[in-house]
Amino acid sequence: MKTIGIDPGTARMGWGVVDEQGGQIRLVEFGVLTTPAGMAQAERLHRIYDGLSEILGRHQPTYAAVEELFFGKNVNTAITVGQARGVALLALHQAGAAIHEYKPTSVKQALTGYGGADKRQMQEMVRITLGLAVAPHPDDAADALAIAICHAYTAPTLRRIGGA
Repeated sequence: MKTIGIDPGTARMGWGVVDEQGGQIRLVEFGVLTTPAGMAQAERLHRIYDGLSEILGRHQPTYAAVEELFFGKNVNTAITVGQARGVALLALHQAGAAIHEYKPTSVKQALTGYGGADKRQMQEMVRITLGLAVAPHPDDAADALAIAICHAYTAPTLRRIGGA
């Protein structure tokens, strides 16, 4: 079961693909789609869409796990990241991936057992889960892998109750 995890962002959108077979989760590939700050928002969104579409064509994941947005007071950031997230959801849907969305605290809970885990704890659990010598970098890609792993852990239960 191939799953792509997405950590939404306009300047940096993390992505990571894992494959779960027989309870083992294996790293396939990960990276970050980047767009320059001075570029028009429409062009940035187009680049994200094209880049993600290429990745989806290459890996053809069955599932997509996308982090839900959580922002405090910065409305402008929430809007631009929400636009990038929408473009990602469109690309995922068009690629035929079954989309599942997870709150950041749910991802932390699934990987560490604690919904308030810090970034270092999360990266270490991603490293251990995937059997890597070092934690994946940059942070956006590590976060995307954590989201994909969260879905790999959650999917068997979702299938049993008819939600995957």
